[in-house]
Amino acid sequence: MTTRSVLTTFGLGLLLTIVTTAVWSYTKEKDTVIFTTAIAEDATPTVLKRILEIETSPLKVIKFEKGTYHFYPEKGLEKFWHISNHNDVLIRTAFPIINRENITIDGQGSTFIFHGKMIPFLINQSKNITVKNVAVDWHETFHSEGEIIARNEEENTFDIQIPESYPYIIRNNQLIFIKEYYEHTIGQSILYDPERGGAIAFNTEAYTPVASYKKLSVTHNLNKIKYKYKADKRAPFLGKMLQENKITVKEIKPGRVRIYNHKNKKKDLPPVGYTIAMKGAQGKNRVAPAFHVTFTDGFNGYNVNVHHAGGMGLIAENSSDLILEKFNISPSKGRVVSTTADATHFVGCRGKIQLKNCLFSGQLDDGSNIHGTYQEVVDILGPNTIGVRMGHFQQQGFVIGREGDHIGLVRIQESFFPYEKDLTIKSIAYRSGRYQIVTFNQELPPTIKVGDLIENQDAYPEVLVENCTIKNNRARGLLLSVPRKTIVRNNYFHTEMEALLIPVESGHWFEAGNQKNLIVENNVFEDCQHSGFNRGVIRFDTDDDNRNIAFSNIKITKNTFKQFDNLILQVKNVDGLEFSENIITNSQTFPQLHKENPAFKVTASKNVNFRNNIYKGKAGKLIETDNKQVVFQ
Repeated sequence: MTTRSVLTTFGLGLLLTIVTTAVWSYTKEKDTVIFTTAIAEDATPTVLKRILEIETSPLKVIKFEKGTYHFYPEKGLEKFWHISNHNDVLIRTAFPIINRENITIDGQGSTFIFHGKMIPFLINQSKNITVKNVAVDWHETFHSEGEIIARNEEENTFDIQIPESYPYIIRNNQLIFIKEYYEHTIGQSILYDPERGGAIAFNTEAYTPVASYKKLSVTHNLNKIKYKYKADKRAPFLGKMLQENKITVKEIKPGRVRIYNHKNKKKDLPPVGYTIAMKGAQGKNRVAPAFHVTFTDGFNGYNVNVHHAGGMGLIAENSSDLILEKFNISPSKGRVVSTTADATHFVGCRGKIQLKNCLFSGQLDDGSNIHGTYQEVVDILGPNTIGVRMGHFQQQGFVIGREGDHIGLVRIQESFFPYEKDLTIKSIAYRSGRYQIVTFNQELPPTIKVGDLIENQDAYPEVLVENCTIKNNRARGLLLSVPRKTIVRNNYFHTEMEALLIPVESGHWFEAGNQKNLIVENNVFEDCQHSGFNRGVIRFDTDDDNRNIAFSNIKITKNTFKQFDNLILQVKNVDGLEFSENIITNSQTFPQLHKENPAFKVTASKNVNFRNNIYKGKAGKLIETDNKQVVFQ
């Protein structure tokens, strides 16, 4: 520790005192505090104390002397927190920016290393918050990695060499990785190819996930258990209630474990030399995003590097005007994985969302997902009041809107668009994570039925994704469900699944939004969709089997597709799409997986036009469509 001068600027900037081993200093700059590296061993209690004092001692700028700071959970602020698309968890944080305005946190090039189940930045009910010039990492990751070093097809086994940095135990013949304040099983897993710089392995779906389950051999009287209300069969308890692990694990020698019983009709043994990343059981492995932004108007993330998180890099809910520039998600310390879920995710946001000059690499889910939310009508409680249910267990606690917002009533089986959209919210009474009571300023239409969905018509942003790189990640590049102007321009995509997925999803995640006014231009798509799935690089889709229109006014132009396989564009439920001046070549990077496919598939759509494209691929047939009015020039 060093001696620091403590300056205060209460009016005249008078030097009050000099203290030894000070952990922060005030500067002549009004309302600014600088934390010093004296607190680097555990910065949590000091940083938290000063942030909690903002109410009585205003502060606008928080700076850190450049260095590496550790944050431990024991002395953090503890809260039970609902986090959309994550587990609901008891978390701790050192940065609770709650009910605050006009605050900037400037790391000045520092690295913040977190320990255990913490949310580094918890930003709630605030305005104009900026975080910049900082790297975020964890000392112990929420995933684990190993190398496939042997396989035996006759005995149906393979061996994993686990580095010393991933401690483990074997409990009841199951491999358990032990972290600080956390543990996980093999669970969800994926392969990486070291010869391609740590990129996800080609056709990984043929080998992973490693975890597999079988039905229980003994059950008794389960039919006597009845649920009065709708039960979520995907929730952790019900989802695996009638299953047990099929694989077993045995240690061959310290650091080397053998996996038994993986192979089945659909999965093969993983190739030797590949890296396997494991993050634990689905439904239990999203516990600590790096940034959680809720009910906040104005958030800026600039020159931020998130190297890891036990969930998403940033999850934003019910917020507006979120700008991320040079907000990078990428692995550190030789790892192949950055965040264990999406790089970024936006639910029910409005105003503007801008992703500019960002790198999203190595995350175990999508680059970004921007959407609204459906909630199911389960009770009609009065002339202007309904009870609604949150559909997915990892979206419990989500509030669909604020006073005055316009709510639409949707009956998906009849139309993807609201049959009533003139209702405005008067109040929302929170009862539980699953159940809320919504009262409107207007009377409900007589046609409303239990089972209908509600959708917030105001909670959608305009979107710009520009000059970003999304690569080496599991799953998709961008999921876009936004009925507002959306521009995807000058980006690079190298993704395991679709580069762009445009969905309406009402049966699993209940993610709402009929994308329209979408421009996709001057992007490069290289060897996307190499996981093994039979899908297009750009895909429009709904989870309902009907021919109703869901998407409109789409322009895909002046892009370059360097693809090893045939299917480039998969269009469904679209009215108005132009695909023009694009260049499509065959990269020959990988063998084709689905040679039978055309380059383009168009179903249940109209006003679709292809013109002035250059095609140098290998598809035997360019287009497959059920509509003779599709224009192909």
